[in-house]
Amino acid sequence: MSSLATLEPKTSELERWERRVHLGAHPVLYPLIRGLGYRRPVQRIPGLGILVSEAGLLREVLMDNERFVKQGPSASGGLWTPVVGPRALLNMDGAAHLEMRRRLGGVFTARSVAGIVEPAAARLREQLGRELPAGRRVDLVGAVKELSGGVIARILGLAEDAPGRLPDRELFDLGSSITSLVRLGRHELTPAQAAKARTAVELLAGPARTAYRNGVPGTFPGRLRELGMSEQEAVGVVSAFVIVGTETLVSFIPRIVAVLADAGRLPALAADRSGLPAAVNEGLRFTVPSPMMLRDAVDSGTLGGIRFRAGDRLLLSTVHAAKSLGGFDPERTLPPHARQLWFGAGPHFCIGMPLAMAQINSTLESLLDLYAQRPWGVVSRRVKRRVLIPGYETLELANA
Repeated sequence: MSSLATLEPKTSELERWERRVHLGAHPVLYPLIRGLGYRRPVQRIPGLGILVSEAGLLREVLMDNERFVKQGPSASGGLWTPVVGPRALLNMDGAAHLEMRRRLGGVFTARSVAGIVEPAAARLREQLGRELPAGRRVDLVGAVKELSGGVIARILGLAEDAPGRLPDRELFDLGSSITSLVRLGRHELTPAQAAKARTAVELLAGPARTAYRNGVPGTFPGRLRELGMSEQEAVGVVSAFVIVGTETLVSFIPRIVAVLADAGRLPALAADRSGLPAAVNEGLRFTVPSPMMLRDAVDSGTLGGIRFRAGDRLLLSTVHAAKSLGGFDPERTLPPHARQLWFGAGPHFCIGMPLAMAQINSTLESLLDLYAQRPWGVVSRRVKRRVLIPGYETLELANA
């Protein structure tokens, strides 16, 4: 098989850094999956499953909740059921899943999202505004972990002055300890891993249970109680948002900042924010913070010329489907079947997208405000090694 380097066109420094990020996380699987994706849109990989690499076919699978499910034993939902229980949204399908989503439909309004994100975003703005103008370096990865931990606290229903409240960074680390157990080649968690994850979930769930039982108004668990969810359902939903949103967001924000810096886009965006939505959407497409999605087939049929059977595991290569569309270009018009594919499609389209976008936009707005006052740049970076979600270990910013 040809190497990835010979299959891809000549790339810019921006693209080389993104490749380093992916290779750091998956030094064997990333070249394999990308190389195979160039050969055929669907193919069976012994020991792993059926790889789907073309955006249209990938969307077809995501839209078909009758033949391809998320809660199967080797799909992503099956990984989490032993940890968070059977009703945590991320591991549900069918009518029960649709009903849960219906009840959650009004949770992430603009007002509620602002209430969850703004306290942590304000602390991040203060840190950036204190450190960068003073000539000190800021590790954006660490700063975004603090942001994520602050958002986790609000999702759990924790007040800023709650007795015994863990610091934001420790809350992030607790959530991250759960997601770090997952590997692409792992169909299920071992009993020891599941027990470790359950322990972390219960530590996080304690405040959520308290907020739910007390019916604390204005809290996320309190709102779930108002919607008629049982305590266990509410804890499952809270746990799902912590698990799903922890690593992907902390991966994406430093990467989009690096991409914008490497592409020379910061001066124009600092002067005129009208191009920011397109830059963020293209950044999501180009970096692919969720590089792989998993489904289980529950029926037999044909997909892209390949026969599948009930029980087959499908590996949906979002990373190839998105990256094969080309390099970073915010002026690009994507084909309809590829739009927002990184957030999923169909009944499992990411319900937490407004929450993620609020954190992304608030961070970028703060950084661009500072850039307009005095330009800063990326002065050092180091990629993560052997992790599920590709990203930077550190990304240091400093004034030019």
